[in-house]
Amino acid sequence: MKYIDEFRRKDLARKAAEKIHEAMVPRQVRIMEVCGTHTQSFHRFGLANLLPAQLHMLSGPGCPVCVSTQRYIDQAITLAKHKEVILLTFGDMLRVPGTHSNLEKERAQGARVQILYSALESLAIAHAHPDKKIIFLAVGFETTAPTIALTMIRTREQRVKNLFFLTSLKTMPPALQYLVSDARLNVDGLLLPGHVSSIIGMNPYAFIPKEHKIPCCIAGFEPLDILEGILSILQQIRRSKPCVANQYVRVVRRQGNPRAQKIIARVFRRCDAEWRGLGNIPKSGLRITQDFFDFDAEKVFPVIEKGKKLARHTQCRCGDVLKGLVLPKECRLFAKACTPDHPIGPCMVSYEGACNAYFKYR
Repeated sequence: MKYIDEFRRKDLARKAAEKIHEAMVPRQVRIMEVCGTHTQSFHRFGLANLLPAQLHMLSGPGCPVCVSTQRYIDQAITLAKHKEVILLTFGDMLRVPGTHSNLEKERAQGARVQILYSALESLAIAHAHPDKKIIFLAVGFETTAPTIALTMIRTREQRVKNLFFLTSLKTMPPALQYLVSDARLNVDGLLLPGHVSSIIGMNPYAFIPKEHKIPCCIAGFEPLDILEGILSILQQIRRSKPCVANQYVRVVRRQGNPRAQKIIARVFRRCDAEWRGLGNIPKSGLRITQDFFDFDAEKVFPVIEKGKKLARHTQCRCGDVLKGLVLPKECRLFAKACTPDHPIGPCMVSYEGACNAYFKYR
């Protein structure tokens, strides 16, 4: 199968691992895999067994479900309880904990919560239920933003009046700026997200090697992709020439996807955004522009006061995991009180969550 089997060949993986051992510098090296899909693939394929003992991989904030805030989940739950509402969501949002509940529990108690796999499906559902208010949970990074924006454009073109969007869209470069500016973050390189980069390209990351002298490599998600990305970072460290390398050339272009970027810019504007576990990050979110306010669920259904204090689980360390400050096993709840069957923090819920990956594969 093209672009799958070739990147899972064990013989080529061993050769790549040998090159990594050869390129390794004589000290501890810490590399953050920013994207949650990298984290899953790294542990699923047992790549840690191929790497030098002094090379350590850390997880980052690239899990959209994990960084969706408690307040956002509470908003979604409140909306789902209305009898005239059908709430639409991607499946991995169902079990993300809010303050007192989650969407899975509310659905079991009668809330109309429906899973879909593409934002565009929400249009068909809105057409099929003209007597209901359809609310789509618009969650994700730059990867999902174009399809969500296009759905909103189609909603206007088709004059659909009962479809609304509750947005929690984030952008990756400002989050990385936040992370690398934190003196506590001790990383020698960043494995950058392939899917996000297919939209935004390479240039938005240029500040990382230029201002912070940290080597970077955009990589795909198969075993060879990840190993080649790690090798690129080690070679940059040895040469003392940090840059933004692109291993994922079969998908990512330097300029990204200009058409997708234009679609995003038509519907969304940048804004400050709260990330669960990280806090408020300037210009890291996407909010619906004034031209599309009619479809903004937060404008149409204001359900939670902005300043309301929310109860939090003080022992959960998802925030530190997302910042690369600790490994999941360093949280006292991990694999004890917090498991995939009974998640306390969002990092244990999502397929892309670091705690979920560690629990399944480590």
